[in-house]
Parts: sequence; C-alpha cells; structure tokens
Amino acid sequence: MVGATGLHARLAKSRGQPALTPVAPRLPQGLDTPCLVIDLDIVEANARRMADAAGAAGVALRPHVKTHKTVALAWIQLDAGAIGITVGTLGEAEVMARGGVADILLAYPLWAAGATAERLRALHERRDLQLAVGFDSFEGAQQLAAAVAGSGRPLRVLVEIDAHYGRTGVSAESAGELCAAAARVGLDVSGAFSHGGHAYAGGDAVASAADDEVAALSAAAESMRAVGIEPQVLSAGSSPTALLAARGPVTELRPGTYLIGDRQQVALGASPPDGVAIAVAATVVSATVPDQVVINAGAKSLTKDMPAYLAGHGFLPDYPEAVLERVSDYHGQLRFPDGARRPGLGDIVAVVPNHACPVIDLYDSFIATRSGEVVGRWRVDARGRSG
Repeated sequence: MVGATGLHARLAKSRGQPALTPVAPRLPQGLDTPCLVIDLDIVEANARRMADAAGAAGVALRPHVKTHKTVALAWIQLDAGAIGITVGTLGEAEVMARGGVADILLAYPLWAAGATAERLRALHERRDLQLAVGFDSFEGAQQLAAAVAGSGRPLRVLVEIDAHYGRTGVSAESAGELCAAAARVGLDVSGAFSHGGHAYAGGDAVASAADDEVAALSAAAESMRAVGIEPQVLSAGSSPTALLAARGPVTELRPGTYLIGDRQQVALGASPPDGVAIAVAATVVSATVPDQVVINAGAKSLTKDMPAYLAGHGFLPDYPEAVLERVSDYHGQLRFPDGARRPGLGDIVAVVPNHACPVIDLYDSFIATRSGEVVGRWRVDARGRSG
C-alpha cells in the first residue's frame, strides 16, 4: 500500500486550517437561494488526488457515482484515470450508460424480476457497455441468469462479501460454493466486492473496517479458488477505507464521496478540509430570537443526516461558532454563543452539509463554479433514480 498512510496523514493538514474544520467553496454573487453550489476546481483536484494515490498503491479506481449522480462529474473522474464507475441502482446505470460511460459495476444484489429484468436485459444487450452486477444469493443469481437468457453472452457478476458490516453480502468462507452455483446457471463470475460501511462510526473504526475488507476479500478469493474460480476482481469500497484497503489481494477501489467531500468525510480524515467542493447557499430570513438566526435551508435542502460525532445539521465555515441545531422543512435554526459574530438579515451564507450524497439528490441541478464564478448550471442527471 505505497503512499496510502502518508496520504491519510496529509489529509489532516490543509492551508493551516484547524483539524476537522471544512472550508467551504466560494459563493458567487447574486444567488437565488437555497441552491447547491459545487466548485469544479476542487472536484478536479479531488479526482486527481484519489486517482494518483490509487495508482501509487497499484490498484484500479472505480468510483461510486451515487454521491453526485451527474454524468459530467463521472467523466471528470474517468478523465483523471478511473477505469470505470460504480452505481447503486439500475436507474443510475441507465443514466450513465446513456451518457457514454462504457464500464459500469452495479454493486448491489439486484433482484431481477418483472420490469427490472427487462431493464437489465436491455443494458446487458448494449454492445458498447461492459456491465457487471452484484449478487449475494443463489436465488438472486437464478433471477439474473433468467433475465439475460438467450442474449448470446453471459452476464458478468461479482459476489458481495459481508466484511462485518452486517447489511448485505455473504460470508467470505461461503463465497466459493455460491459462485460455483452461479456459474452453473450460466453467469460469468468475475470476482467479489465488499463495503466497509462500519468505518462511518469514526475513530478507530476506519482502520478496522479497512482491515475487515482486506481480510474478507482474501478469504473470499481462497474460497473461490477452492472451487476452480479465479477471481479477476477483488473490489473494496468506501471513501474512508479506500486507501487503507489498497493492499493484499485488493485489485480495485470504489470510493464515492471523496470527489465532492463533506463535513463527515473531513471528520473521518477521508477528505482534506479544503477538499470540500460542495456548499448549500442559504439566506438569513429571520432574527427574532436574541441568540438565533434562521436561514431558508432546512431538511429539504440539507437533510437531517447527523452522525453522533458531529454537532448540528451542517457547518458554516464563515461562522464556525454557529450550531445548526434544528431543521424543519424550510427552516434552519442557527444558534450562536454570546459575543459570536453572526450574519444579518438578507446575508447569504455557505453551509457545508454533513453528508453530500442525500443532499445532492434533493436538487435537480447545481451551480458549477470556478474561483467563485459561475460557469454553468449542471443537471443532476440521475436524481431520484433510486431503483
């Protein structure tokens, strides 16, 4: 894992900012709020940083696009060196394929029945697309095989391994038997993937989850080889664990949020403070309570996602003492300690969201900027494509 540890150490230092304090991208003037702003200079720097680090570690990069759901941002990742992309839904795969992306992993145990089977077959039959799909049961494998039966080529699949996250996936030791059964029904079993989601507990959980992914994929590979299947791909995924898992048998990484960054990623050490490309621009609309101002960005602009190790529903870098302590649908209540500087009525503030992924999915489009200047309004192409 050449360079990964050093990179994580460097992520704690950026432009002299205090540790764990995100820096918001510059907001253009004259915004109609609330709105989503994404800085393309920061996006491109993040894309290069992860691609370079993965290359130095000797693994491929297959980023997850569920964070941004935007074809143009996926192409920034591909142009920076990613070999393909990861999606979480069939809808995301359809949108990205229409956008010209030619190599897609649907890292999810897809249940291919009814209309879902028809949509999967249509994607599989595209000759300009290399598609792979996840599975974690024999019944699921049978459904996948039936969906593409008679298409003239087998569907490429990867078995999902549970790396002690406890969500989806099978035990590493049972991977070989399941993969052999999937091969018997006509699927092309190419490897295995895992997700170290328990890294999001923070603290020591990040390194522990990365260790779990490496160990689980190692054991899965042995189990597959025992039944005569040589795994071509052993894929680890999550932004916090990405570079820490770039070792041993792992052949590719599937981080997603690293491209955009958010408050949570900074807190976990997975993003440098100045690697946050996203902000929700909001206007102060009320200040009737002495220690409070209210902004026009609430749960429908920022979500209610709030990990236990973060205070408030977002962070205002220009007003670091403020706590966004409560959000209702269209109101965000900012509490200030005595003597703290605060914005006035009509002021526009930048809020760094706790978790970028669900926030971006709330918007049809975002303001794309460079150096605080608007370069366009970009569509969130796969917004709402949750199935």
